[in-house]
Amino acid sequence: MSWFESFVLGLVQGLTEFLPISSSAHLRLTAAFAGWHDPGAAFTAITQIGTEAAVLIYFRKDIVRIVSAWFRSLTNSSMRGDHDAQMGWLVIIGSIPIGVLGVTFKDQIEGPFRDLRLIATTLIVMGIVLGIADRLAARDETGGKHRAIKERKSLKELGVRDGLIFGFCQAMALIPGVSRSGATISGGLLMGYTREAAARYSFLLAIPAVLASGAFELKDAGEGHVSWGPTIFATIIAFVVGYAVIAWFMKFITTKSFMPFVIYRVILGIVLFILIGAGVLSPHAGESAG
Repeated sequence: MSWFESFVLGLVQGLTEFLPISSSAHLRLTAAFAGWHDPGAAFTAITQIGTEAAVLIYFRKDIVRIVSAWFRSLTNSSMRGDHDAQMGWLVIIGSIPIGVLGVTFKDQIEGPFRDLRLIATTLIVMGIVLGIADRLAARDETGGKHRAIKERKSLKELGVRDGLIFGFCQAMALIPGVSRSGATISGGLLMGYTREAAARYSFLLAIPAVLASGAFELKDAGEGHVSWGPTIFATIIAFVVGYAVIAWFMKFITTKSFMPFVIYRVILGIVLFILIGAGVLSPHAGESAG
């Protein structure tokens, strides 16, 4: 991998990781359209450490409060009813599905799941799901002529059942094209949570999964499967850009709809199918490891 490729891929990772459009799909598509080798699941997992570092810094106050309360609750029974202590447990519980499924389907994730036809399908299907979830949330928030405004849930109402559902939604993002934030936010909206609550828990829930995945894939870098220099460079780029995107996105969702992302996903998926069907793009373009 060249330094230019790593710069572009790091930029793509930072721009797309927190938006509901799938960073893994865009890394795969960038390589395919540019005629580069597929950067691979290992490169994706390691560069995601950069974007998760942005999450750690942006939500540092929340994270310090949650971690502190969780540790104190281990020895102080009076702390176990504290919301922050409970959030610590809920992040752990919600991380179980992606951990189990990630190990179970590791070979598929690094192989068949990277087929561009599957990516096109997941872009469209999950785009439609996000659109439905967003429309339901908007209906609750605005009410209507014959419908009262319905109050949506905050994270204070999050329990074990919902935490696990969030976790299974996150696990769907093991398939490129689904989108970690898109799946978890859609799940949260369908369960009745506000946009801000669903996005915040989505970002917090991603921390242990992404850091564990990146650490697990570091062995591939050590074995020569990933170039250290360009990968670290891409990770730094992803961190800088990712932090800016988080700040923008958290403000965006307080007043705006997810429909622009829905439309983008569906159009991109359709264009992919057209290009593949016309023979312009192979479903396995750039698939060999670089």
